Amino acid sequence: MIIEGSVSRIFCGKAAPAQQNALSVTAGARYSGARYARAALPSVGSKLAPATIQSQPLFENSMQLATWNVNSLTVRLPQLVDWLQANPVDVLVLQETKLTDDKFPADALRAAGYHAQWFGQKTYNGVALLSRTPATDVVKNIPGFADDMARVIAGTVAGIRVIGAYFPNGQAPGSDKFEYKMEWLKGLRAWVKKELEAHPQLVLMGDYNITFDDDDVWDPEGMRDQIHCTDEERYHLRALVALGLHDSHRLFAQPPKSYSWWDYRDFAFRRNRGLRIDHILISNALKPKAQSCQIDKAPRKNERPSDHAPVVLDINLGP
Repeated sequence: MIIEGSVSRIFCGKAAPAQQNALSVTAGARYSGARYARAALPSVGSKLAPATIQSQPLFENSMQLATWNVNSLTVRLPQLVDWLQANPVDVLVLQETKLTDDKFPADALRAAGYHAQWFGQKTYNGVALLSRTPATDVVKNIPGFADDMARVIAGTVAGIRVIGAYFPNGQAPGSDKFEYKMEWLKGLRAWVKKELEAHPQLVLMGDYNITFDDDDVWDPEGMRDQIHCTDEERYHLRALVALGLHDSHRLFAQPPKSYSWWDYRDFAFRRNRGLRIDHILISNALKPKAQSCQIDKAPRKNERPSDHAPVVLDINLGP
């Protein structure tokens, strides 16, 4: 997402034909009790033995799920692999991969120990679902909603329905792209309602391009009624919550001015002039299992970083 002045600009493009891409790998290590230790992950370019599927369950008592808008997987791949080595989460959804399906870095992610499902298009948008064990029942984009943008990928991992989404930017209130965003949000809500009925344990995470309220905005007055902060967008976000979802970040005490996105310009990150627009919503069934939710700002300090930071949720899978 790029903000020009106080208005963000959406990128549009034609999606490549959807392809069923699945990547099967051997998980790198197992949990031990509520805490876990991982084997060291191979670096990009490392060779693996022929892939096999573990017969034993990877998860015992805890699981980590994360979302990260990488703003070009081609550029950010080394940073992604480094982050996974330091933070070997069990499920990660990516947004703005910005590459076609045939360009997806399957070998690097196989070497890092992850199964992958992906759905991309040239230059813009693009999503992926990485997991330690294979995702099943994979869906790409919103069923029944005609869309040529690669925005949604869903799958079931360890009994949890995971939906990763790159919500439309919307450009500016009153624009055609804003109307598209409103219609897309309606389509998403109708589908998520059905998914919740079928999958009580559900996580909806990604780059929402919407703030909940003024606490998610570094300059609430300056951004009032601007994109990401309009009443119309926030209505749809609250409507998603009303389905029986919860903002996992706010289930726990957080530092003030906690943001997940900062403009590249005007030293916005250094001055903490950001927005919290990357969210992890969890279902009623998962709410009591949530243990923590944090924004990892460390990757934003990298050279050539994404303008977004990962958000990580810990859940307890025990009884």
